[in-house]
Amino acid sequence: MVKRLFIALLMLVIVGTAAAAGGYFYWQSRLEAPLALDEPRLYQVPSGAGFNQVVTQLEREGVINDAWAFRLLARVEPERVPRLRTGEYQLVPDMSGLEMMALLGSDKVVTYPLTIPEGWTFRQMRGLLNSAPKLENRTAEMSDEEVMALLGREGTFPEGWFFPDTYRYHLGMSDVDILRQSLARMERILEEVWAERDDDLTIDSPYEALIMASLIERETGAPEERREIAGVFKRRMEQGMRLQTDPTIIYGMGERYDGRITRADIREATPYNTYVIDGMPPTPIAMPGRASLEAAVNPLPGETLYFVSRGDGTHHFSRTLREHNNAVNRYIRNR
Repeated sequence: MVKRLFIALLMLVIVGTAAAAGGYFYWQSRLEAPLALDEPRLYQVPSGAGFNQVVTQLEREGVINDAWAFRLLARVEPERVPRLRTGEYQLVPDMSGLEMMALLGSDKVVTYPLTIPEGWTFRQMRGLLNSAPKLENRTAEMSDEEVMALLGREGTFPEGWFFPDTYRYHLGMSDVDILRQSLARMERILEEVWAERDDDLTIDSPYEALIMASLIERETGAPEERREIAGVFKRRMEQGMRLQTDPTIIYGMGERYDGRITRADIREATPYNTYVIDGMPPTPIAMPGRASLEAAVNPLPGETLYFVSRGDGTHHFSRTLREHNNAVNRYIRNR
């Protein structure tokens, strides 16, 4: 009798152990099962969402089939449950449930590019930030002065101080984050470029280099011309000649500019019109890239004092006014 009871108990233990082992392996298989997806999809972890809330939502949206397995994981082995991070994540069909959960707790959020072209103005940059999808906009109703104060640069005129480049952002970031990155990058690059400047410049400070670089940036998109244009501006300033660069007229006109410059515009006395004022304008007129910054502090030596657009993105450079007038007739008046 005792022997039979012992055998029965032993069988119960064996069956129970086998059942427990089978249940454990089934549970693990549900955790490691591929996602119930036919194609990649974007999933957003809501701000402040808990683990159980997320797995319930994932099951409801058809991403996983066994939310119970993950809720059990949170109760039985909480150390294996990642701390989820708010953001968007790219889920793919061959990803397991555990791999997905690790992803949702990582910094591998989906990011979006935002490109600020060289030569753009701060007004254009703000317009781009305002329209960027999924980027929180905190400055749309602020003035430029308020934006600079928010960035810790109260009293600084914003033009030129933001580096044109491609930045990446993710859900949860704001336009202020991009502005801070761009401002810090410009300050760093300007410091680096100024440290490598020529000794005999007509500009005396990094800020003047920023102004000069903005003129160069707006005058040409041809990389090989930047240093020569810088050389022309340097020699004109050394000889007491006005810079007479059309982009300064355009900047001084502001939103009145409609794509053309008239004789009246050329004669208009604005703080930026270098046909009227001596030297450089009081501030940058655009956001220069690194190549224009480097050209501003390393102008090309030579004798040219004039240049005119050929109409193909490049310029004809001249040493004398007569040569320049001939080039104007050739490339402008006869076109």
